[in-house]
Amino acid sequence: MSPHVLTHLTPTGDARMVEVGEKEVTRRSATAEGWVRLGAEALAAVVERRAKKGDVLTIAQIAAIQAAKRTADWIPLCHPVPLDGVEVQLEVVDGAIRILATARCTGRTGVEMEALTAVTAGALTVYDMLKAVDRGIRIDGVRLLAKSGGRSGDWRVGS
Repeated sequence: MSPHVLTHLTPTGDARMVEVGEKEVTRRSATAEGWVRLGAEALAAVVERRAKKGDVLTIAQIAAIQAAKRTADWIPLCHPVPLDGVEVQLEVVDGAIRILATARCTGRTGVEMEALTAVTAGALTVYDMLKAVDRGIRIDGVRLLAKSGGRSGDWRVGS
């Protein structure tokens, strides 16, 4: 199969969920990142843990993990994947919040969407918790950094 074939479309252009039953079960992982850029006042509320809605980083971390577990509910043609684990880290870097998520499973399909969904849900949670302080919060740079396992093998940004 050509690497450029859109697997979620039939030859006539209809949407379909890809059949994975014949794929080999392998250990798979994916890591994604995203950034939440916010003003000084909102950032201070995060660092000093004085946001009115609670501990922003911890709540966003929990939201990210929950979202990874429910990715198939968010993405219509995504397979429900029994995750072996999800790790989410949020850290303040250069006046922004970096969200890094890694999802792992032993299965027939990858977990790229789970890692990306975790990052996105974490970023949206940060926004929700701080929007009263800073309406100009920007979410950007959401991307896959690496994946491993499966027929297509390992991939890293820049490779």
